[in-house]
Amino acid sequence: MIVCQCTGVNDRQIRAAVRSGASTRVEVSRACASAGDGCGGCVREIDALIADERESEERSPDLLDGGLLAAG
Repeated sequence: MIVCQCTGVNDRQIRAAVRSGASTRVEVSRACASAGDGCGGCVREIDALIADERESEERSPDLLDGGLLAAG
């Protein structure tokens, strides 16, 4: 789904940027063609996607440290 109409950035691109280390709207904007820097209509959605992706990371077990891969 397109999140930023001004730049054509979609939710998958934003989620990928967060998984790659972007943790603020400014960092996501730098990683995603200046998403959120135009009219500003998407900033709430960008913030929600950042929060959702960060929560997902916190819920996911680290498979390398004490998870399934370390067992075997």
